[in-house]
Amino acid sequence: MKRTVPLLLLVSILFCGIFSGCGSNSTSASEPTSSTENTADPIENIKANASTDKYRNFYEIFVNSFCDSNGDQTGDLKGIISQLDYLNDGDPNTGDDLGIDGIWLTPIMPSKSYHKYDVENYYDIDPDFGTLKDFDTLVSECHKRGIKLIIDLVLNHISSKNPLYEKAVEDVEQNKLDGNAEYFEIHQTSYFDEDTQYNLLSNGYACEANFSPDMPEWNLNSDKTRAEFKKIAGFWLNRGVDGFRLDACKYYTNKSTDGKEFLSWFYSACKDIDPDVYMVGEDWTDDSDIEELYKSGIDSLFAFKFSQSSGTIISNLFTQSGSSTVRKVMNYDNKMRESNKNQINALFLSNHDQCRIANSLEPKGLSYQKFAASVYMLFPGNPYIYYGEEIGIKAPNTTNDAAFRTPMIFDSDNMPDIYVNGIGDEHDVPAHGGVKQQLNDKNSLLNFYRRIIKIKNQNPEIARGKITGTQSFDDAKIGAFYTEYKGSTLLIIHNFSSEESKNLKITDDMIKNAEVRADLVTADADTHIAINDGSIILPAQSTVILKSSE
Repeated sequence: MKRTVPLLLLVSILFCGIFSGCGSNSTSASEPTSSTENTADPIENIKANASTDKYRNFYEIFVNSFCDSNGDQTGDLKGIISQLDYLNDGDPNTGDDLGIDGIWLTPIMPSKSYHKYDVENYYDIDPDFGTLKDFDTLVSECHKRGIKLIIDLVLNHISSKNPLYEKAVEDVEQNKLDGNAEYFEIHQTSYFDEDTQYNLLSNGYACEANFSPDMPEWNLNSDKTRAEFKKIAGFWLNRGVDGFRLDACKYYTNKSTDGKEFLSWFYSACKDIDPDVYMVGEDWTDDSDIEELYKSGIDSLFAFKFSQSSGTIISNLFTQSGSSTVRKVMNYDNKMRESNKNQINALFLSNHDQCRIANSLEPKGLSYQKFAASVYMLFPGNPYIYYGEEIGIKAPNTTNDAAFRTPMIFDSDNMPDIYVNGIGDEHDVPAHGGVKQQLNDKNSLLNFYRRIIKIKNQNPEIARGKITGTQSFDDAKIGAFYTEYKGSTLLIIHNFSSEESKNLKITDDMIKNAEVRADLVTADADTHIAINDGSIILPAQSTVILKSSE
């Protein structure tokens, strides 16, 4: 069912675009000529529709590093507002924006740390980032564009400088354990085993603090804590926030409760405030733990096993294992649906805690970065793009978390004056330029991401569908699967080969009267795929989406 054809190098053609940036003062694999290289673009006349449900293309913003509006060398909320049209101009058919319709902000609440995961006040905005008025403007501007906004909510631990905890420390000094001490995991030091870290208090007491002594942990089973959490959730949901990214769900447990019970309670409490609330949790452990947490009813949990260079998607991309990749994602998705039939898978390549994926992919060539995006974003669910991933930003080093959080580059000829936790001027200049430069190159990584999202907006089956099976072409380098939504089926085919095109026979048993609904050719934006005599030629590291013409 396959054969290879000779290789030729395709020639890329440039086109012009305009972008106003935010700043202060490899080559792709060779591809064969196909008889379809002059075929019209299959997506050209298909209408795209904005999402009206929980299925979104999310964009994670580490607020310190995205865009500085006032020249103080720190990103802020007004900076994000200034770039919303880059993310989404409100019209899915213009093609002038990235198409993002969901934003996740890392913590924005007051904190002395640069990462803000130790919250001193759950009811305000860190002054480095702006004010509550600025936040209200951001919410309003997001909603005007059809963007859902979720914020990082840290419920496992708190800052030792938070007034609630400071009062708890005073209570313990007075041997009073029925006051503020009930909010936190405060016990006699003999209670903790040798592997548990804690914040040492007086009178032989301590508070569990596994991340840092400066980040003591909440008592999630306390009625006082839960009343406080519902108050916090209401404060932000009533301001228009669409949901939460929940930090460190792995640790949502103590002697009296477990993560499933706590998540079930918190999700239900939030739905009482906003029935349409969306929630995604962080648990980087094994499948069994994630399955258990999905039983809480939570919408999404990040699929860590598929992320990073060591994860399934990138490692299989390097070994060109297409059929294995789609089979593993399908099996994972099916397993999680058994725990929660409404689960929305959350795939990603990297995030703020991980080395940027371009560090692994860029040395292999631009086609690798494009193809990785095509693979993970075309599976059902909500993909999460880490800011700058769409232009190939790398970390200046691989050993420091702050190096994974360096500034967004809107214009590589006008580098941002933003510095993150001692990283200094080690800003990465993406190999193919910043946003402004890549918008002017139709074969850029940025324009490839834009095309993926436009295709998803044209085909609701991609995000919302259920994988109903895989399709074998007797070739391990081909990863093909069916996704079905409301009676409509797509066949999505990836060619994981880094060098060879594939001639694939498409039969009515696969898709009756199949037509090309969309294609993503990594080597050249002008090359498109057509069905000729029941066959398609799929270039190396490229994707085609088929649908019945009936």
